[in-house]
Amino acid sequence: MQISELPEIGTKYEIESPKGDKVAVIFLTTGEIELYVLESDAAKPTVTRLTTAEARRLGSVLTGALLTIEHEDVEVSFADISDLRIHIHVCPITKSVVGKSIEDLAIRKKTGVTVVAISRKGQSIVSPPPEMVFEEGDLIVAIGERAQIKACQQVILGPG
Repeated sequence: MQISELPEIGTKYEIESPKGDKVAVIFLTTGEIELYVLESDAAKPTVTRLTTAEARRLGSVLTGALLTIEHEDVEVSFADISDLRIHIHVCPITKSVVGKSIEDLAIRKKTGVTVVAISRKGQSIVSPPPEMVFEEGDLIVAIGERAQIKACQQVILGPG
């Protein structure tokens, strides 16, 4: 890989394939990213300008771990396991579960969701124990399939 500083433009990263195709990525000082592809038999490169989010998504595709971020939901899929989709979701605790524990609610048993963290008053509790009691204002980070996350929101959290 060849790295070049382009004064007042940005930084260019260029790769050449064994058959002579060239790919250049330029991180512009504006924060945008330009992607150039010049095939060995082409006269001119094709050019695409990407936003930071688009570039991150392309990068995750190229590395084999696809992340889709939508509001408080992240979907992770892996190139090597194409049928696996994991959702990580942030859910606010509703009044109906305040004072109850993860174990009392049988969250995993009823929905298949695993609570991997709780955010409480600016503090993170990673891998909370089953006896952890929810408090008003808690946010839970849950992991599971999309249907399991939806079930957790409907069956466990219910209406506020």
